[in-house]
Amino acid sequence: MIFFRRWIPAALLLVSLSVGVSAQHGGWRQASESELASLLPARATVEKEHIETEMRTATGIVDSHGRFIAGVVLLTAGYSAEGKYSHYLVVQAPIKIGGVTLKPGEYAFGWTRDDSGEALSVHFHVAETGVLVGTAEAKHMTGTQAVESLHIWPPSEHSIIQIGRFAVPYEIQGQ
Repeated sequence: MIFFRRWIPAALLLVSLSVGVSAQHGGWRQASESELASLLPARATVEKEHIETEMRTATGIVDSHGRFIAGVVLLTAGYSAEGKYSHYLVVQAPIKIGGVTLKPGEYAFGWTRDDSGEALSVHFHVAETGVLVGTAEAKHMTGTQAVESLHIWPPSEHSIIQIGRFAVPYEIQGQ
């Protein structure tokens, strides 16, 4: 009986700490393939084009309120957007990506490599108009992460958006 009296307060403390961590990150988790398929378009509207997306590259996170931050690679060969955009991003919660604040909406982004090869300059544009919102720096990742064309990590794991071997940090705004 004494064991249980000591164990119950410790268990309650652990539960309250885990709830605090979950609340801190807003309950964000990796989105499933079916969730991404229902959210992301097969053809994304970018400026005046309807560009096919590569759904096998779809990635995203979703919070406990059903808000997504998700992206997919654009198949830009033959389109006027080629070179300017490489990815499509749906934002349903305000987010700050490497210093660039994005309101809920749809964005297209592309990147250029810096002279050293150690960073990418990532350019975010409003998808519908092509208006530049801002530029963030993605730095070369160290460690043994798998190389992925695009991966949006949940904030409880990394709080980064991975583009190939590069990563740009993000933070969800207004939780």
